[in-house]
Amino acid sequence: MRRLRTQRGNSLLEAVLFLPILMLLLWGLIEFGRITYTFYTLHKMLQTVARYTAQQPGLNFCDDGDVQLAQAKTLALRGAGESAGGDIITGLTADQFRIQLERVDPATSQLGECECSSTGCDIAQGGRNPDFIVVSFTDGFPMRPNIPFFNAAETFALRPLVRMPVGGN
Repeated sequence: MRRLRTQRGNSLLEAVLFLPILMLLLWGLIEFGRITYTFYTLHKMLQTVARYTAQQPGLNFCDDGDVQLAQAKTLALRGAGESAGGDIITGLTADQFRIQLERVDPATSQLGECECSSTGCDIAQGGRNPDFIVVSFTDGFPMRPNIPFFNAAETFALRPLVRMPVGGN
C-alpha cells in the first residue's frame, strides 16, 4: 500500500514539472499560428490590390491621387468600399502600400523598374503601361510576438510581396 502512495506522488510531481513546458509549447504554437495567419492575410490584401489595379483599363499608376488606386487600397483594407465596416487588420493604412511598376527591357530581356515619364509608364504623358505591377509594404508590417515571461519589446516586420502581370488595356 505504501508503494502505491509514493508512485502517485511521483506522478503528481512529474506532471507539475512537465506542465509549464507543455503550456509554453502550446502558447508558442498559438503565436506561430497568429503570425502565420497575419502574414497570409497581408499577402491576400496585396493580391487584391495587384489584381484590381492590373485589370483596370486606363489606370494611371504614376498618379497617387488616382481614384482607382485609392479604391483598390480601400478594397484591400476593408474588404469592400468606403461604406464598409472597420479595417481587416488594425494599424494598417493605405499609405503603407507600395506599388512599383516594372517593364521588360527588350534589348536585354531583363526586368527593371519603370520610371514615371513620357518614355516610361506614365500614360498621362504618353507612356505605355508597365508589364508587371509589384505591390508590397513600404516598411513591412510590424509584429510583436506575445510570449509569456518573455518581454518582446522588439518588433519584426512581415514583408509579403506580390508581382502580377498588367492586363486589361
